[in-house]
Amino acid sequence: MPNWITKFIKPRLKTLLKKRQPRADDTGLWVTCVCQQLIYKEDLHKNFFVCPKCETHQKISCRARFKIFLDNNEYEILKTPLPIDDPLNFVDTKKYTDRLTAARKLTKQDDAVMIASGKLKGINVTVGAQNFSFIGGSVGSASGEAFICGIQHAIDNQTPFIFFCCSGGIRMMESAIALQQMSRAVVALNELKKNSLPYIVILTNPSYGGVTASFGMLGDIQIAEPKSQIGFAGKRVIQQTIGETLPEGFQTAEYIKNHGGIDLVVSRKDLRDTIGNLITILLKKNKVRSNEATNENREDPPKTLVAAS
Repeated sequence: MPNWITKFIKPRLKTLLKKRQPRADDTGLWVTCVCQQLIYKEDLHKNFFVCPKCETHQKISCRARFKIFLDNNEYEILKTPLPIDDPLNFVDTKKYTDRLTAARKLTKQDDAVMIASGKLKGINVTVGAQNFSFIGGSVGSASGEAFICGIQHAIDNQTPFIFFCCSGGIRMMESAIALQQMSRAVVALNELKKNSLPYIVILTNPSYGGVTASFGMLGDIQIAEPKSQIGFAGKRVIQQTIGETLPEGFQTAEYIKNHGGIDLVVSRKDLRDTIGNLITILLKKNKVRSNEATNENREDPPKTLVAAS
């Protein structure tokens, strides 16, 4: 017959000692990292939500991302279109509408993607981000609309567009409707490029599926945070499919950079300076190209005027 120690104390100890994924936005004063380091939340915030022991870059909300990235912690959230919530009346272990309600309550945002405008190193920019806490950062119709809205804002205001990926991929609850957002996002990006505006992507942990198969890998500059997991299918799925052991570090940001898949691996605390410098260079370069194209399309002046000059 179990006594109070085995019935109450042991289960409580197991719960306390159980490993769990860090949540930098949890309420409370302390956060537990994957390395089991107990971190005072205020210290974590001061360190850009990066563990001081193992340097794991914690998953953070869109608002936290904008706050640490943009000048003076100032930004304006853009209102983006919100399509019908559940076009397919999808149900698995629970209703899709219930999942949306729970995710909105948890994250305090309408969908996984949020768009903001602000300044970076004094330059007006449009910035988008994905919140992994919103159904794994998955892309549905609302996320697609938000992404396109961000690009339209960048074009209308002639700003660079910067996007932070953090997603498991396309949202299965919306099926083909969600898949269409991949092609819609690519078409929108083509319009951005026609306007000679920089598009910079930062791949954070994790960045997978339809995100990396579309807008996540189309940046003029591809950056990743350290140790981020990046890919299309997961490592376990690939290994089972090909029946071979994969190389050490496979699908990490560092591995992909060494094999030419991305341009830079940059710590979160250095992103502001790095991207600020990059967009300054890109804006100047694109302005020169635009002027050259204008001069080429300009009609030659009459010969008499040329002779007179």
